[in-house]
Amino acid sequence: MLDIDTLAAQAETLSKKLNISKYDISGSAIDSTSVQIDQGKPKQVKASQRSSVTVRVWNDAGTIGIASTSDIDMEGMELALKTAKEASNFGNKENIPGFSPEAKTPVADLKHPKVAPLPVNALIEKLAAAETELLGAHEAIDSLPYNGISQTESEGFYVNSDGARRVDGGTSAVTYLYTKAQEEDRRPRSAGAYRVGYGVEELDLKGCIAETAEKTISHLGYDKIETGKYTVVFSPEAMLSLVGAFSNMFNAQNILDNMSLSDKDSLGKELASPKLSVYDDELHEANIGASTFDGEGTPTRRVALIEKGVLTGFLHSAGTAKRLDAKPTGHANLGAKVTVSPNFFHIAGGEGGDLSLETAENVVYIDELSALHAGVQAMQGSFSLPFDGWVVNKGQKVSVESATVAGDIRELLKNIAQVDVEEKQTPSGVAPHIWVEGLSITGE
Repeated sequence: MLDIDTLAAQAETLSKKLNISKYDISGSAIDSTSVQIDQGKPKQVKASQRSSVTVRVWNDAGTIGIASTSDIDMEGMELALKTAKEASNFGNKENIPGFSPEAKTPVADLKHPKVAPLPVNALIEKLAAAETELLGAHEAIDSLPYNGISQTESEGFYVNSDGARRVDGGTSAVTYLYTKAQEEDRRPRSAGAYRVGYGVEELDLKGCIAETAEKTISHLGYDKIETGKYTVVFSPEAMLSLVGAFSNMFNAQNILDNMSLSDKDSLGKELASPKLSVYDDELHEANIGASTFDGEGTPTRRVALIEKGVLTGFLHSAGTAKRLDAKPTGHANLGAKVTVSPNFFHIAGGEGGDLSLETAENVVYIDELSALHAGVQAMQGSFSLPFDGWVVNKGQKVSVESATVAGDIRELLKNIAQVDVEEKQTPSGVAPHIWVEGLSITGE
């Protein structure tokens, strides 16, 4: 772990030398190893150690300068502090951010384990064995074009001239498997799955292999879908992707910049079906890479965004919270300026209902959404996205050859027919399956 006391002492010494009275420093250090294979042999092996540090300095006039560096030693810190001091003379004089009022508030005591990394050859062996098993799962599966196992150890810190001291860290691992299957006179089909854990030994490789094989095989018997309105079942991954694409609804900085579907008076208004509740919960037990504080040193926490369909909260930095008479929520990122972004969504499991894939007729199950960068108009609320999925009739699945789903996120949220009970862990959040009525599906 980083020695936060030594780091703070160095910063204090350097600030006196440079005649700086107010500053803060936020950063991280990451050590990672990853492998990919092709036909049982290493395709790519990467090992990296990288650090990123952002320094902010306030001058006597109150304006702020920002600098970044990858060096945490004395020379690197001195240069960053000096550069930030010089930049403060040209800082913006409006809405100048200050220290977070919660930069010294106690943070959560996470009990995440720290797992020792495995040697590279062990990662290659595990991945090669997975490839062999998948290639043998069906004669049409001819390759595993995208695959990998990675293991990471990360540390983050925050200090400021007012005496704030933060440091935490942990380990994480992820594996992903993505196949390509080809049958004669048919389009190639693909599918994938992933698993996350604190260490490689914790990864459920067998479950990942089984899910990838099952999805790939089920996509082989594809067929066209008729254009029309359908009841759609979103997988947890697909729903989290869609909510993330429209996270400007909850982002206080976007609201202040007039780049949001919400405004400052939207709190307390109905946004979705009363069946839906959405939280941002960095400290959720399923969040393998959870951090106890943000870039400004504010403790992270569970923030209610939608409760029973009502918009109940926004994501804040210290600056947006001050301007909107709220409290910072632990969602600030330091860079050329302070930005706000979601951490880890939790779409809470609902009460379920009578709808079931075993009995439902002619519903569309969307497993994965594509091209969110191009198919989402975040300011208008509209989307038109290609997807991978199936038409389901009483439990029988037929893969959709090629289609898009389109609509308006506000109408989608209000047309939710059911929120299932069981939740699934993903790298970006936790969610159940969600049923939505009357969505437009366009087939080819």
